[in-house]
Formats: sequence, C-alpha cells, structure tokens
Amino acid sequence: MHSVTRFLRQAAAAVAVLAVILPAIPAAAQEEFPFGFEMRLETAPQPGSKRIPTLEIGDNGEATLDLWCKSGKGQFSVAGNTVIFVPGPMQDRSCPPAKAQADDDLVAALGEAATWKRQGDLVSFIGTRPLRFRINTN
Repeated sequence: MHSVTRFLRQAAAAVAVLAVILPAIPAAAQEEFPFGFEMRLETAPQPGSKRIPTLEIGDNGEATLDLWCKSGKGQFSVAGNTVIFVPGPMQDRSCPPAKAQADDDLVAALGEAATWKRQGDLVSFIGTRPLRFRINTN
C-alpha cells in the first residue's frame, strides 16, 4: 500500500511540474524574418517574359524591388508577425501598360500587408491579397 501511495504522490508532483513548464514552451516557434535574403514571388511569368519579381529586405528593413518591369526601393518594418511596407520611388522602364499595372498592383498589395509568416523557404505577406515569396537559397 505504501508503494502505491508513494507512486501516486510522485505522479501528482510530475503533473504539477509539467503544468508549470509546458505553457512556457511555444507550440511551434515562429521562424525568423528573412532579412538579407533575396525572395522571388511565387507566380508564373507574364506572357512574353521570363522575369519574376524579386524582393530583398536588408538588415535594417531597406527593401529593393525588381518587378516585372519597374524597379525601386522601399522600407519594411517588422515587429513580431506584424509588417509594414512603405514604397519609395519606382523607376519605370518604358513598360507596356499591362506590366506597369501588374507592378503597381504588386506594390499596392505589399503596402496593404499587415502580417507575415514563414514556413521554411516560403514567406507569406498577408493582407487584402496574400503574396507568397520563396527565399533564394542558392
């Protein structure tokens, strides 16, 4: 009888310790934001082109965008899973209207993104139009 009581006390103590420790451990740690990496938009090329938009965000949030036709700079602020993008001036390379509009739409969608998440090499910016970028690992 003593061994059963002793076992139950030890089990109760172990459950109490786990109840304190487990909430302090995150279920799945959020992967870090990929500062310093170039990312490529997960999309098909536009007709007549092999170009896919890329985005690189430096350690201080400075962003370089190379889109279907335009290129430019901007600034990202990241805090936790929140993201804010402020576009800078874009250089127009005498784009056809459809490509220029696609570039403008992409910049607008980045500006509307409110949160982000990373799953391995995929980074999603979530706003009115979700955008997925793949980190270039080569």
